[in-house]
Amino acid sequence: MKLFILVALFGLSIAQHNPHIKQGRTAIVHLFEWRWADIAAECERFLGPNGFGGVQISPPNEHIVLNSPWRPWWQRYQPISYNLCSRSGSEDELRDMITRCNNVGVNIYVDAVINHMCGASGGEGNHSSCGSRFNAGTKDFPSVPYSALDFNNNKCKTSSGDIENYSDVFQVRDCRLVSLLDLALEKDYVRSKVAEYMNKLIDMGVAGFRVDACKHMWPGDLEAVYGRLQNLSTVWFPNNSRPFIFQEVIDLGGEAISAREYFHLGRVTEFKYGAKLGTVFRKWKGEKLVFTRNWGEGWGFMPDGNAVVFIDNHDNQRGHGAGGASIVTFWDSKLHKMAVGYMLAHPYGVARVMSSFRWDRRFVDGKDQNDWMGPPSNSDGSTKPVPINPDQTCGDGWVCEHRWRQIKNMVIFRNVVDGQPHSNWWDNGSNQVAFGRGNRGFIVFNNDDSDLDVTMNTGMSGGTYCDVISGQKEGGTCTGKKIHVGSDGRAHFKISNSEEDPFVAIHAESKL
Repeated sequence: MKLFILVALFGLSIAQHNPHIKQGRTAIVHLFEWRWADIAAECERFLGPNGFGGVQISPPNEHIVLNSPWRPWWQRYQPISYNLCSRSGSEDELRDMITRCNNVGVNIYVDAVINHMCGASGGEGNHSSCGSRFNAGTKDFPSVPYSALDFNNNKCKTSSGDIENYSDVFQVRDCRLVSLLDLALEKDYVRSKVAEYMNKLIDMGVAGFRVDACKHMWPGDLEAVYGRLQNLSTVWFPNNSRPFIFQEVIDLGGEAISAREYFHLGRVTEFKYGAKLGTVFRKWKGEKLVFTRNWGEGWGFMPDGNAVVFIDNHDNQRGHGAGGASIVTFWDSKLHKMAVGYMLAHPYGVARVMSSFRWDRRFVDGKDQNDWMGPPSNSDGSTKPVPINPDQTCGDGWVCEHRWRQIKNMVIFRNVVDGQPHSNWWDNGSNQVAFGRGNRGFIVFNNDDSDLDVTMNTGMSGGTYCDVISGQKEGGTCTGKKIHVGSDGRAHFKISNSEEDPFVAIHAESKL
């Protein structure tokens, strides 16, 4: 009997590693702080037609609304209840978005904040996105309901009640993260309320969850919560499909809490990926692209089947989280496009693209004083819609990296080469490298201080291909560079290091 239970639990956790992305799609995008109505429209007009597999959405639960003239992005990460009305829209708008995205083959993954509620001082003069009454001082959240009995009041042994030493595993998991009221997830009642919230979203049609702040929760508590989750809706997913779980665990190595403690529960965010690749493309610390020949597990990353990878996320693009100044973002657009292109060309992990909004950066002593700024907003604090310009970029402060031609076309590249091996590596011993994906795709980077002018084996069939970085295939012609591959699979590449985008990519479907 014990063996049967162990096998059943093992099967359950393995199933939670599967993102259930529809056939022919491979990558997901984080539409950070987008309204539900805009995500629904984006699924239909852009994400579905261009082969994106899913969207990570911002937390949909009721959250604190700070009583001030500004609305920081992080107020979404301070729950007041599990009611589904947020800065992104109402429950009806959320349901409509999930349905419309599913109908065009784009999955929805919810950012689930289940470690805590709002800050300990959050009740004074502030209100919530649904208008629910709450009192953080007395730990009273009647819309759940939670009371003082449902928080880690006595388990934390620090004088402040907050985490004071990240080397102490008990503090990290039993004390408050930056004064956020820490839920007692070992209690059956708390587990039931969290699972009830997640199951409601599953009923609505979501494919899974990005679970926030997992290192601050005991793996056993998470396992108990995940075990209560229903299978995915059979309206859009096969029978007995388990929700995809990917867990935020910041582990750059040498941490008191390791990412591997969560592997059996679902995938985990591989923070070393963006930190290391940013260092490589910035050419810091003596790093070179040539060293990435064994990129992935060869660099000490977690096993491929456990990893969700990304170049930047909503935290570390602001200098929070992990990676520091090495993280490349839309502010460094040339490097960002190359790094995202590398990620999407390489087979390691489930890839997530970041889609951001701009804010007014103001540095004092090297620190951005405005990193708190929320999304583009109207004077009443409501989030602005995302306007689409005639050139398909976004306006009104929305960056929309996923719409950049180079990144959108590399999402398609990843779909075309899916399942093909990493192959036909070439390098110049420094920062010019190339590699293929079987006979389905080939990519060349010049991040050196000199031009690249080389003939190399691509592994591709003979013919003329459109480079999908400088342009793309439209009808029977290329809007950018043409690459001629001989019958022997060899092609000549010439890339100046001064080009706007010093990399070239071709794939089987970009062939004329």
